[in-house]
Amino acid sequence: MIGILGLQGDVIEHISGFSRIGVETKVIKLPCDLKEINGLVIPGGESTTITKLLVSSGLVRPINDMIKKGLPTWGTCAGVILLSKGGILENADVKVRRNAYGSQLDSFITRTRIHKIGRDVTMVFIRAPRILEVGTDVKVLAKVNGDIVAAQSANILLTTFHPELTEDTSIIKYFMKIVENSDLRQGYGFGHHMPGRIT
Repeated sequence: MIGILGLQGDVIEHISGFSRIGVETKVIKLPCDLKEINGLVIPGGESTTITKLLVSSGLVRPINDMIKKGLPTWGTCAGVILLSKGGILENADVKVRRNAYGSQLDSFITRTRIHKIGRDVTMVFIRAPRILEVGTDVKVLAKVNGDIVAAQSANILLTTFHPELTEDTSIIKYFMKIVENSDLRQGYGFGHHMPGRIT
């Protein structure tokens, strides 16, 4: 079961993407929704709005605890900002700059090879952040014009573009490989405090 943070942003699009490859999802809006998920997606949207809603919903601490314990987590666009240094879910050793490519009018689509996937992938950039620096434990997965657009830090996948807005499910399948290879794939039991993995 993959949890999709459902506070704001491209929630339906991510649900649709996982559905296309036969993966069940649930929308996460409250701490109680985190029960028995095997992975978590932080979708694109307005990072400031999502930050405020994470605080008001009480999700910040439980999500941070679960990521630190190894929960496979994927941030797209605004999700990258939230998971990076200075973000409210600061678990990835990366530094980013918001809206680095300009306004929504400056959005663009390109195709770039991701070697871990083994082929070119369609990438949609909409008010995307730019990854400026990565820590030593972060693997760069893809670049566009010299800019890092996809990276991975252990259980955390970061994509500054929007895979969910295309028919290409390559990135979704790659994230599912991270989930399947995780020793936490059996899911969590979760209340107001993180009790550990259910086996």
